[in-house]
Amino acid sequence: MTPGTRLLVNAQGERYRFDPGSLSLELMLTGGPGPYERYEIAHTPPDLAEWFTGSRLALTAPLTDVQIRPSELAALKELRDALYRVAPALARGEAPSDEDLVLLNDATGATPRPVIDPETRRLAWAPPITGKQLLGAVARDAIGLIAGERSGRVRECSADDCYLLFFDTSRSGNRRWCSMERCGNRAKIRAYRVRTETT
Repeated sequence: MTPGTRLLVNAQGERYRFDPGSLSLELMLTGGPGPYERYEIAHTPPDLAEWFTGSRLALTAPLTDVQIRPSELAALKELRDALYRVAPALARGEAPSDEDLVLLNDATGATPRPVIDPETRRLAWAPPITGKQLLGAVARDAIGLIAGERSGRVRECSADDCYLLFFDTSRSGNRRWCSMERCGNRAKIRAYRVRTETT
């Protein structure tokens, strides 16, 4: 599977692929506050380190030697919880709170450092990749969604029973569904049934 694309399972046990289009929105798939606690997969620093190896950061270069300390895990979860407030606000065209903006601004700093691997002459991330660097990468990505050239493109899936958020990378800027193989397909089936029932 392409880094950044995640395999999700809905309440009925159906599996589908979902690409949120953004590192910060992708981090939200690891769990979260309140009702999202049941989806928590980042129980320990190694859990989250393993998750990051399949993140969209790996589109640039493979992530190896990821080392996350317990305090960094807590900071990443705090940032993730803030994203659960920020991203829905963006999808609704609202401004994030000042407190969340301060949290994002404070989290920026060091990010994984690209280097050229002397053996392969390919792009790599300088080891070790720390939790602090990952925190900085996620915060910078979120800031780009709020105030950068990518602002105005965070969407919530149009399905009534889906709350997944994504960065709309479509040329027209009118993507509606989290995944065409899940919510988009269900909408097509419903529309087809309505058309056939009325003819």
